[in-house]
Amino acid sequence: MISLIGTYDCKADVKGRVMLPVALKTQLSPVLSSGFVIKRAVFRDCLELYPMHEWQLLMEQMNEKNRFVKKNNDFIRRFTAGVKIVDIDASGRLLIPKNLIGIAQITNEVVLSAAINIIEIWDKTQYESVLEETAQDFANLAEEVMGNEDIKLS
Repeated sequence: MISLIGTYDCKADVKGRVMLPVALKTQLSPVLSSGFVIKRAVFRDCLELYPMHEWQLLMEQMNEKNRFVKKNNDFIRRFTAGVKIVDIDASGRLLIPKNLIGIAQITNEVVLSAAINIIEIWDKTQYESVLEETAQDFANLAEEVMGNEDIKLS
C-alpha cells in the first residue's frame, strides 16, 4: 500500500492539465508507470486519483459483492460512473477529463491533497470551504473516529 503525504496548490490550464509538484511526483514514482484511475468522490464535489494498484484492490473488494442484490448493483454502477484511466505524462502533467472537471467545478486553481493512498483533486475555493466547514467539529469527529480505546497510537 502506498502512503502519500501533503497538500499542494497547483494550476490547471485551459485543457485541464495539472502539473504535479515535484514532491508528489517523487512519492508517486514507484507507481507512475502503472497508470491511475480518476473518478468523482462519493461524499464531496471533488475527484479522487487512485494509483492503479490501489484501484485494483478496491475493485477486488467490490467484486465480492453479490451483484444479484439490487443495492449492491446500484452502488457499483454509481461508484464507477465516469471512471477514467489516466496517465501522468513525461512532463509530469495529469490531464483531467473535461466531464470530471465540471463535476468537481474545477477552475484555474487546484488543490491536490493526499488522502492516505489516493489523491483528492479539488477546486481551491471548494477545498478551503470544506476545511472551514469541518474545522469547528473536527475535535469531536476525531474523538468519534479515532477515539476507540482499542486503538493504540505509537
